[in-house]
Amino acid sequence: MEHKDISSRSTSQKALRLNLDDKKYGTIVEIGAGQEVARQFFLAGAAAGTIAKTMSAYDMKFSDAIYGVQNDGRYVSKSRVKAMMEQELDLVLERVKDVRSKSSRYFAYAATVAAKSFGRQNECHAWCGIRVQMYPGAEPSNIKVHVRMRDDNAEAQQHALGILGVNLIYAAYYYFENPKMMIDSLTDGIEADRIEIDSIEFIGPYFEDLDNRAINLHLIRSWKTRAIMFRPDGSICVPAEMLYKKNVITIRGSFRPVTNLNIDMIEQGKKAFFKQQGVTDENTVAIAEISLNDAKGNDNHVPEEDLVQRVQLLNSLGYNVMISDYTRYFSLRAYFRQYTKMEIGIVVGMKNLKQIFDEDSYRGVPGGIMEGLGKLFEDDTRMFIYPEINLENEVRDFSNLKVAEHLRFLYRHLLENNFLTGLEASNLALFEIYSRDVLKSLKAGRGDWEEMVPKLVAEKIVEHGFFGFKKKRA
Repeated sequence: MEHKDISSRSTSQKALRLNLDDKKYGTIVEIGAGQEVARQFFLAGAAAGTIAKTMSAYDMKFSDAIYGVQNDGRYVSKSRVKAMMEQELDLVLERVKDVRSKSSRYFAYAATVAAKSFGRQNECHAWCGIRVQMYPGAEPSNIKVHVRMRDDNAEAQQHALGILGVNLIYAAYYYFENPKMMIDSLTDGIEADRIEIDSIEFIGPYFEDLDNRAINLHLIRSWKTRAIMFRPDGSICVPAEMLYKKNVITIRGSFRPVTNLNIDMIEQGKKAFFKQQGVTDENTVAIAEISLNDAKGNDNHVPEEDLVQRVQLLNSLGYNVMISDYTRYFSLRAYFRQYTKMEIGIVVGMKNLKQIFDEDSYRGVPGGIMEGLGKLFEDDTRMFIYPEINLENEVRDFSNLKVAEHLRFLYRHLLENNFLTGLEASNLALFEIYSRDVLKSLKAGRGDWEEMVPKLVAEKIVEHGFFGFKKKRA
């Protein structure tokens, strides 16, 4: 019944249902994109039953006077929307809770927006949120989302945000027991590719047991975004904030679990990357990336709990983590290029390099391998290749990779123009480490596998029972 409700109710029907329920009452405040959410409620009719107040404070001085100045000094930010939500709900409760029905459940919806500006190529994004009582007298819960707008004009962007706002308020009241259903419903009535939701946060009653890291992964699988990013402290990060004016060095892996070999690859990659002109530790962000897909682009259907365990271990070592549904490296590069104009480095093993020169990897790409490589090695993007050990126990590096005869000059072009840089392993014993062997061994309990992963990783696997680790009974 609930799924049918999601698909069958239009924006106006959702707004009208809320308007006709006199137990739901609150404030709508919107900065930077008109009064589009409030407008939807007024168009639906009977809005006096739902809306106590609507407001916009476009002038920065007025906005600061009302909501204060946040530490980050920004107006389109998570901290600003939080301040707006908190203050507006406090005002609603202060002014009307003693004169309205005791069964009322109050809310404050807030949005702070940077819409398309005339004559500028500004980032078009918004922080939207609702602070809401899930039941009468309850401590309020917060739901905050970050939205990127794809429409090329302010009017269309405002319209899309108006629909999203109604969807968020409606979902907070009617789907709060099913956060995945809430996420699914946020783009109801909005055509594909008009908005991207790359962060969501649930805090408060009914959400105490919810892992925000895991629920954010549903944004990818519900086609709300292509990637979710995590800071070393485990918090969800908006990509534009992590990557803006940063060089990026990334390594793709399964990291199940992260091993000493994985760590050597990215650390050797960083060392080589820092030799590029103007690239330093201070202006560079290192990211461990995990793709949800297999080599053919199909979802591996890895459980969210398993992915969160990998994120936790990588975070514990100080790495930023990105989980995406990208399969090809040129798509990964294009994702980063949306947010930064600086250097991009991608660390790969010899196996990955061979795959990049396998023409079967470009099925469905109109220009085949030529188009793929052209997109991969655009503007200041380089690959750093970790060596391998062959069957004769010899170290083989990237310089003598065997490619198809008709591709040899293409490969030579990349070599001679420094698009490819070789790395050295710090210890040849690392080549004896395979994640699949570590994973198999740890399921039997403690053992030699602990020497194949960083000490902190081994401790956390044992402590938390990650990846099926079995503690021996005393």
